[in-house]
Amino acid sequence: MRLFKRDLSKMSDESLMGCVQDGNVEAIDNLYNRYSSRLLHYFHRMLNRDDERAQDFLHDLFVKIVDRPTAFDTKQSFCTWIFTVANNMCKNEYRRLEVRSRETTVEQIRMDRHTGSVDIDFDLDAKAFKQAVMDALEELEPSHRSTFLLRYQEDLTIREISDVLGCAEGTTKSRLHYVTKRLSKQLQEMNPFVKETI
Repeated sequence: MRLFKRDLSKMSDESLMGCVQDGNVEAIDNLYNRYSSRLLHYFHRMLNRDDERAQDFLHDLFVKIVDRPTAFDTKQSFCTWIFTVANNMCKNEYRRLEVRSRETTVEQIRMDRHTGSVDIDFDLDAKAFKQAVMDALEELEPSHRSTFLLRYQEDLTIREISDVLGCAEGTTKSRLHYVTKRLSKQLQEMNPFVKETI
C-alpha cells in the first residue's frame, strides 16, 4: 500500500484525475496536497483576505471535483482547469454580492505609515512592500487582479492565463500592462525617498 502511495505521488496531475475518475480516493488526496495551499492563497487574495471564506471556497472546490470528476478532460492541463474553476467561483461570488468590499486603499496604507515613527518612512522592507502591492490590488477589477495573481503569484504563462480567464492573449497582455503601470504609479507615491511637492 505504501508503494502504491509513492507511485501516486509521482504521477502527473492529469493522471491523478484519471484515477479520481476511476474512483481512487487517494488520488484526490495527492491533488489536494499539491494545490490546496496555492488555491487557498489565491482565494484569500481574490476574496479580500477573508480567511474563512477562502477556506470555504477551497473546500467547495474540492467537493466539486469529488462530486463531478468527469467534468475534467484528462487531455487538458489540470493546473489551468482548476484555476479556471476557482476564478469562476470568485466571479460568481462577485455577482452574488454585486459590490466588492474594499477594505484597504493605497491612501490608507500611506496614512498608516505616517502614524509611525519617522524611521519607518525610510524602512520599506520587502515584506511591507509586498503587502502594499496586495493591498493596492484590492482596488482593481477582479479580472485585472486575477490576471496579476495568476502571472506573478502562480507563474502561469500568458497563454495559460488566457485559458483560465477565457480571453485573448492580447487582452491578458493589455491587462498586465495596465496593472503593472497602475501599481508602479501608486507604489511610487509610497517611496519615502521621493519628496512630495507642496
